Amino acid sequence: YLVVSKFCEIDLHPDTVSNIEMGYIFEELIRRFNEASNEEAGDHFTPREVIRLMVDLLFAPDSDILTTKGIVKTLYDPACGTGGMLSVAEEYVRELNPDAQLEAFGQDYNAQAYAICGSDMMLKGQNIDHIAFGNSFTEDHFPGQTFDYMLANPPFGVEWKPEADFVRREHEEQGFGGRFGAGLPRINDGSLLFLLHMISKMKPVKEGGTRLAIVFNGSPLFTGAAGSGESEIRRWIIENDWLEAIVALPEQMFYNTGIGTFVWVLSNRKEKHRKGKIQLIDARERWTPMKRSLGNKRRWLDEKAIDEVTREHGALTESKTSKVFDNADFGYRRVTILRPLRLKFQITQEAKERYLDTCPELLDAVLAIEEVFGSEAHYDWNQVWDEVQKIVKRLPDDQGWAKGANGTAQKKNFRDAFTEVDPEAKPVIAKEHKKVELDIEALFPTQKLPELTPDELKILFGLNPAGKGKYVEYEADSNLKDFENIPLKEDVISYVLREVRPYVADAWIDRETLDEQDGGIGKVGYEINFNREFFQYQPPRPLTEIDAELEAVEKRIMALLQEVTE
Repeated sequence: YLVVSKFCEIDLHPDTVSNIEMGYIFEELIRRFNEASNEEAGDHFTPREVIRLMVDLLFAPDSDILTTKGIVKTLYDPACGTGGMLSVAEEYVRELNPDAQLEAFGQDYNAQAYAICGSDMMLKGQNIDHIAFGNSFTEDHFPGQTFDYMLANPPFGVEWKPEADFVRREHEEQGFGGRFGAGLPRINDGSLLFLLHMISKMKPVKEGGTRLAIVFNGSPLFTGAAGSGESEIRRWIIENDWLEAIVALPEQMFYNTGIGTFVWVLSNRKEKHRKGKIQLIDARERWTPMKRSLGNKRRWLDEKAIDEVTREHGALTESKTSKVFDNADFGYRRVTILRPLRLKFQITQEAKERYLDTCPELLDAVLAIEEVFGSEAHYDWNQVWDEVQKIVKRLPDDQGWAKGANGTAQKKNFRDAFTEVDPEAKPVIAKEHKKVELDIEALFPTQKLPELTPDELKILFGLNPAGKGKYVEYEADSNLKDFENIPLKEDVISYVLREVRPYVADAWIDRETLDEQDGGIGKVGYEINFNREFFQYQPPRPLTEIDAELEAVEKRIMALLQEVTE
């Protein structure tokens, strides 16, 4: 009674308290209860103006469709929380077309949030059976169902360990027939799993297709190297041409985190002029300070900022805050670059003792080898090893290498004991080929090869001419292995000739590391680096200005010292 009586004293009429202000009041209460109950740190209640921006981006291209009389569309949020996104989306459609019907579907694992969402949807005339309680990964209440639109703000940086067994089993057993076929992110952040879950509920294009918007932190943009779960998920999305746009939001927009966030917009029915394109919009500076902070939220997007971003998205033009890229611009090949192992051979007293500690039975062999090579350094291991083999072969069987695995271990220990890496030594030969058949064109199915002779190409792949049609392969030095991320639009061979060989002339491309999907050289990866694309160079201040400032500081320090000494 006391609580209700207090509410009766407050004028909450829509003319006094606008809808968005009431939304903030509601979210502030939710935030405080959330802090009091110590809910999961990654659960973020979405500010109403962020939802409005997402809804605008989602529905704006379909304004003609949504104004059709009697139109019925479906909307789904797999992490619906208290239903804020569902409510704002429904209000948007109702304002656009009072005759339109937007059927809202949602699911959440938080019992209190689910109850609030269900109550709100029931008051709005929605079907309460469309709001489900449970974990969207392990208890999908809408299996096989597809939707016209989807919205979500899943938890950021929350591990999915509790669901790991279920998710991995579906990934391994069902592959692309399930929800998680594209790949699995690292265990400490399951936000990309929500996106995979949503993509599985996209309507086929022939049935009208689907548009969706989801809020992420920066991690899903670039976390994970080529071949990792995150990179494979990005690759699957981009190569299927589903990623339409990403909008970078200002920091300090959410109630319990100040980190930067990004709105991803996906569609499997892109407009014709958007096909093969991805738009990045930088809205990080389009914020207005709040008169009073709400937790970590100190900034908000006003109507002007929302309209500007929505128009920029619709225009698909280049500006300081909007850039348009081809899908392939975000892809690269992680190519392994190898260099030869170069070994110097030398018999020293220390090396002898080290070797004979492990192989005392080879004392006579070591003495025979030492008699030939002495204690001098030798810089061609290939010649040394050939001679060592001949020396040991002349010894009685019980003084030479053992048979089988023991002999292999003895030889390995011999090299380890009496050699060390030396850049002046000759490369160690690993294999010799009398004939080489290398289909280089097959390694680059989408690239035109530069004009090089067959032998020049073979050298780039570690096959070195040795005369009379023979080729040798060098053993790679594992400590010198390196990787180059080469843009998909770049010719790999030309890149290596330009960026690698001038600095390390003996380097070659590892032809054994291939992409599992296209069979090409290297591993294909995708990442989106927002800061790089919107970087604005700021030249340093003139030296005269810096010198003058330093001089002024020095004078102040001297004056203070003088005061102390006096």
